[in-house]
Amino acid sequence: MHFGPDFPQRGLYAITNGPRADLLAACEAALRGGAAVLQYRDKTVDHARRRSEATALVALCARFGAPLIINDDVELAAAVVAAGVHLGEDDGDIAAARARLGENAIIGVSCYDSRTRARNLAIAGADYLAFGAFFPSPTKPLARRATPDLLIASRALHKPLLAIGGITPDNATPLIQAGADFVAAISGVFAVQDPQAAAHRYATLFHK
Repeated sequence: MHFGPDFPQRGLYAITNGPRADLLAACEAALRGGAAVLQYRDKTVDHARRRSEATALVALCARFGAPLIINDDVELAAAVVAAGVHLGEDDGDIAAARARLGENAIIGVSCYDSRTRARNLAIAGADYLAFGAFFPSPTKPLARRATPDLLIASRALHKPLLAIGGITPDNATPLIQAGADFVAAISGVFAVQDPQAAAHRYATLFHK
């Protein structure tokens, strides 16, 4: 694994829901609330704005000692010197991302509901494995569904495990108990009035 000394071992993995005018303020609130990792997710093609925002988020995350992961876009991650990139099934392979970003980059992958995919990507050098959706998600209402048993079985892969999809502070505990080192939240943090308070509720689950 390529986790550096500053990468957390567990906690809230907050994923942005841009574009939004208050992106930096919302992300700062989430980090103040205890988000351990921040992922910049923006599916638009406004390259100039995305690069500007990602650059600002790298600096913001550095203030809080939290890594910034870029969703899908290896070139953007390289351009802003982010901590790493998260790859879905259509976003290129791990070897190419590693060659572009360097040996110390964090490369996470979406495994959806497939332990076979997780095993193959772990062998290929993924740094963490994301599974989901565990619950109905407003971000991806048609997402494949995963179960806590998948987390239990995937512990044997000896990689950090991330759970995603409709996770709230009220339903996250069984996933953490099953083996999730991180729980991801998009709307649970960024679609509420107080991202700091929301992030704090997630973060405290890992202190119990």
